[in-house]
Amino acid sequence: MMSLLRRFSPMLLLAGALATGAPAHAQNFPSKPIRIIVGLAAGGATDVMARLIAQKMGESMKATVIVENKAGGNFIPALKELTGAEPDGHTLFFISTSTLITQPLHPDYPFDLTKLTPITEVATGPLIMVVKNELGVKTLKDVIELAKKNPGKLTFGAGGGTGSSLYFATELLKSKAGIQLNIANYRGAGPALNDLLGGHIDGMFDAMPVMSVQAKEGKVTPIAVTSAKRSAALPDVPTIKESGFPDYEMYGWFGMLAPAGTPAPVAQKLRDEVAKAVADATVVKTLAEQGMEPRATQPAEWGKYVQSELAVYAKITKEANIKP
Repeated sequence: MMSLLRRFSPMLLLAGALATGAPAHAQNFPSKPIRIIVGLAAGGATDVMARLIAQKMGESMKATVIVENKAGGNFIPALKELTGAEPDGHTLFFISTSTLITQPLHPDYPFDLTKLTPITEVATGPLIMVVKNELGVKTLKDVIELAKKNPGKLTFGAGGGTGSSLYFATELLKSKAGIQLNIANYRGAGPALNDLLGGHIDGMFDAMPVMSVQAKEGKVTPIAVTSAKRSAALPDVPTIKESGFPDYEMYGWFGMLAPAGTPAPVAQKLRDEVAKAVADATVVKTLAEQGMEPRATQPAEWGKYVQSELAVYAKITKEANIKP
């Protein structure tokens, strides 16, 4: 009997190590600084949200959490950075609706977002359409009339380029309103906003976190929001639905992904840390002021939502005949 125990004791030890290995991943995490990669330029809504969450996660975990911007290239440089990293939870990707749209828009896209490890949806909210104050319009009807009188003369910025939700929102409006707009592509919403404030472009769609502040301060003219209902952050701004397009609805959301193969306990710990971050009173207040709703969904639920959103935007791409 003793000889059998000696014979099988290494195997028993190995089995014990495997059984306890998964929790150990989370217990020892993080063991080095956490990088959150943003595939858009600094200053845009995605970057602002990522930095807000990174700060709170760092405070909670007593760890260094940094945000790195790798803009351009249809998010390919950012995703290369992510997928080339060790799947240990120390390199994350802060995804927005714009990132997801790139996949159905490009049939040969080299990455499948559904194959990455889902962490959580961070927050969601409508997009908002704004124009420069000098344009002298106040409603969506005004914008459409002006665009029809001057076909192809109005220029709208698209932060993130042709694969962004901001570009899709503009193309969808063009399709449904039957108007011609010139679309200028930018690496991120931040540079587009700078050109809008400088009067170099006429309007743009953007997520609420940055643009709602600009609207409240009177720096831009808010025209409409893309959600089914008005935003509590800007209750006087109508929806595109109520402005004559009942089937127009779009949302901007933010979430977090990790490399494929990231241990489930680590993904769960990261999700739980995001949940703490978006439950923080200052974050809740900030999100509400920006027209955003905190989420912190469970990893499995978030993974299913990513899949459903891919199907939605594949349909929009086809119906609006949007080309890369």
